[in-house]
Amino acid sequence: MAEYELVIFDLDGTLLDTTEGVLNAVRYAIEACGLAPLPEERLTSFIGPPIQESFRSAYGIEDTDRLQEIAGVFRDRYKERELYKAVPYPEIFDTCGRLKDAGIMLAVATYKREDYAKDIMRHFGFERYMTAVYGADHENRLKKADIIQKCLGLLGGTPPSDLSGAVMVGDTVNDSLGARQAGVDFIGVLYGFGFRDRSEEALRGCAGCAATAKELGDLILRLRR
Repeated sequence: MAEYELVIFDLDGTLLDTTEGVLNAVRYAIEACGLAPLPEERLTSFIGPPIQESFRSAYGIEDTDRLQEIAGVFRDRYKERELYKAVPYPEIFDTCGRLKDAGIMLAVATYKREDYAKDIMRHFGFERYMTAVYGADHENRLKKADIIQKCLGLLGGTPPSDLSGAVMVGDTVNDSLGARQAGVDFIGVLYGFGFRDRSEEALRGCAGCAATAKELGDLILRLRR
């Protein structure tokens, strides 16, 4: 069994349901930048991945400067009006408290820009549980594995000597892929924006998956025994 010393959480879809704020800012950027409206079901794909990647995928935009311009409009609106329009998932605070009380370090690795991630963690009271919060850079150079690697520095050493002491928790394929590339275990959650079924390809071979935050805490503590 893994003796996890560090649990690394994704933010959107894992700690917080950020649907309202993110989608409000996406709709604003679409209109402000003169882009064609998207169906609601497509808009939800913008929650989680880097915002430049989402606009590239949705509109086929390859011009990096144009993508940065759109991302800037999105980010300004999100920071000024929408950042705190989010809801913590049921029992997630209890789960974080249980893990911390068990002596496990907690951290965040998110594609949300790092300054925004720190603000929102502080606003909702997650900072009392988290040893570190790492996020994306403004230019979107960092990949998920890079952000996870920053968290792994908490284990000591460069690189840490034993990656079996860490696990990434997230709700999307990006999280699963980033964990694999960083060389750490992965636990998927089914209550967020991505995974809906335990049989999904990205969950095969992972350390486990959880349908609720309580189940997530139970799973991690059980795996430590």
